[in-house]
Amino acid sequence: MVADLKPYPAYKDSGVAWLGDVPEHWELRRTKTLLSERSEKGCPNKPLLAATQFKGVVRKEHYANRTVLAMKDLHLLKVVHSGDFVISLRSFQGGIEYARDSGIISPAYTILYPAERSHHAYLSYLFKSKAYITNLSLFVTGIRQGQNIDYARLARSILALPPLPEQTAIVRFLGHATGQIDRYIRVKQKMIELLGEQKQVLVNDAVTGRVDVRTGQPYPAYKDSGVAWLGDVPRHWEVKRLKFSAHLNAGQSPSSEVVSEYPNGLPFLQGNAEFGPISPAPRLACDEAAKRAYAGDILLSIRAPVGAINIADQTYGIGRGLCAIQPSQGLEGRFAYYLLFSIRLGLHRIATGSTYDAVTASDVGNLPAILPPPPTEQTAIVEYLDKAIAAIAAAIDRTRRQIELMEEYRTRLISDVVTGKIDVREAAAELPERSEKAESTP
Repeated sequence: MVADLKPYPAYKDSGVAWLGDVPEHWELRRTKTLLSERSEKGCPNKPLLAATQFKGVVRKEHYANRTVLAMKDLHLLKVVHSGDFVISLRSFQGGIEYARDSGIISPAYTILYPAERSHHAYLSYLFKSKAYITNLSLFVTGIRQGQNIDYARLARSILALPPLPEQTAIVRFLGHATGQIDRYIRVKQKMIELLGEQKQVLVNDAVTGRVDVRTGQPYPAYKDSGVAWLGDVPRHWEVKRLKFSAHLNAGQSPSSEVVSEYPNGLPFLQGNAEFGPISPAPRLACDEAAKRAYAGDILLSIRAPVGAINIADQTYGIGRGLCAIQPSQGLEGRFAYYLLFSIRLGLHRIATGSTYDAVTASDVGNLPAILPPPPTEQTAIVEYLDKAIAAIAAAIDRTRRQIELMEEYRTRLISDVVTGKIDVREAAAELPERSEKAESTP
């Protein structure tokens, strides 16, 4: 259906760079004739709202972040009605946000509502399109963190407005098309999740001895590991606490006086290591890091997300969110990495914290180190996992790229439709009567 879409039969110059030529029968209107500004205040008992680029304007209590709730001067916050549009401090990056909930929000935001409700659905797609976001960049004031949209100027800007029946067709088509794209993306995201689970199982089975990677069969004899959640391990393997087979170095954040923007010093990592080989792009640097991790050390996050893991590819300063682990005494480096990738899940059982989960370096040191005879068996396990994980990682990368391409296509499709570069009237007319996501907002 999408492949058959064609341009409109006739166009005219809109006189606006970001719009370019628009269908000849579309109306050119100033923004202020389509939207009215809402400046209602004095409702402190209404729910607090948060403006997000991906979820729109939603209740703060439903927004999964750690923003601090303002609990005073609530009567000064602006009232937002469900269906309003909100120009937030980040609208120049992600477009004008659609309010999915009613409540109150920062007085620094501009609240708008369609003068004619019939234009509402079409405008909700237009205001989040890439083409329109390009337009918003022309009305940015301030610098860096103080940037905002100058609505007084934006209100005078030109929009191209299709006739109402055509707006309905556009909304119907985009609801159907983006619904299909979203389903495709969900399937691919589930595939990535399953591949991640497959990776975890492969590592767990190999490093805990549930399978002998040299034969593909279980080992001939097992013994109790002495760790309830670990269970039995091969009889000839040794089990002891990690602190007896590795040197652990808990990070400690340096004073703010010696921290600068990277690359002006030693690269500094706060936390949040990820699985897989890395070439970190740290945002901070320090001259006198209290603690360091060296190339080859295993980096383990001991603050949320607890258990994220990586291998240092160079020397880093490490903050208190990280623990650097240097294998020794019968624990080979690469095997240690896979071992930690498996047993780090034990940290989730003991992680505590009032605002975020955390564990200590002592907790890490008390994890069970499961030691096949080095170097022969450990080397065999590493070679097996390197090959298997590389294949899974390649599949994950391919799937992520497929998602990226589909998201890029979705973005381009919406922009092309709402700016009249392609005509979807006939395609919309051919859709089933009850099209999923029809008449919805992006």
